[in-house]
Amino acid sequence: MKGILLAGGRGTRLLPTTLAVSKQLLPVNDKPLVYFPMSVLMLAGIRDILVISTPEDLPQIRRLLGDGSQLGLRIGYAGQPEPNGIAEAFILGAEHIGDDGVALILGDNVFHGYDFQGVLREACHDVDGCVLFGYPVSDPHRYGIAETGRDGRLLSLEEKPAVPKSHQAVVGLYLYDNDVVDIAKNLVPSARGELEITDVNLDYLKRGKARLVNLGRGFAWLDAGTPESLLQASQYVQLLEQRQGVRIACLEEIALRMGYIDAEACHRLGVALEKSAYGQYVISVAEQFAEQGRQS
Repeated sequence: MKGILLAGGRGTRLLPTTLAVSKQLLPVNDKPLVYFPMSVLMLAGIRDILVISTPEDLPQIRRLLGDGSQLGLRIGYAGQPEPNGIAEAFILGAEHIGDDGVALILGDNVFHGYDFQGVLREACHDVDGCVLFGYPVSDPHRYGIAETGRDGRLLSLEEKPAVPKSHQAVVGLYLYDNDVVDIAKNLVPSARGELEITDVNLDYLKRGKARLVNLGRGFAWLDAGTPESLLQASQYVQLLEQRQGVRIACLEEIALRMGYIDAEACHRLGVALEKSAYGQYVISVAEQFAEQGRQS
């Protein structure tokens, strides 16, 4: 399965800050926001990733992430000159996707939860149709809301409903089989002139090939696209990292534990950042991992 990280848009909810810097490069505690969706794709076992952003922001994001080889990944880039809708990512990324399925994640979404890796790997296994992820919200009128049967099959999907059929909001992480490319190419733009991801999901729903994974209790989902939610995400991450002594969305550690790089490579990445607490953490993780390897 291929991955697409959609980091486009103008970040208008974060103006004036985003006049000068991409939203995805703003800090969530001690790391850039884009690290969080990138970590989700890595935990899902996806190593071939296309980052889509505005032509203005791409050079900065490329400077941060490079070609991915330092993390055992392959990262490519594509420009989205105008915010023409989430579903345009499948058209821009058609060559990248090829004959594979694809996982799409939005660049301002933060996920965290127990055994998220296991949840992702199971959801990504042999996708036939689409797999959406739901999260319970107290204000369902503001979100795309999914109604499901007991088996997780999607029964209905509605954007910002006046009378919600559930409290399950569809979050910014989507898994699709290869049909998604043709579906996206045949979409009719909305009144706003955008290719809507909801229309893609409704197409799969009509085919009876849409299901929802309920993240539920034990998980956190934050859309860090406003000043308030960006601050909330930072506070959440800071609290957990201080209490538990671990880093959330540390790409170097994930690459090491997933077997994408070895302890020596991880240590080198930490040394390059050693003047920061983040870099010192990466070094300690690499040293502990190497020591465990010597003892086993």
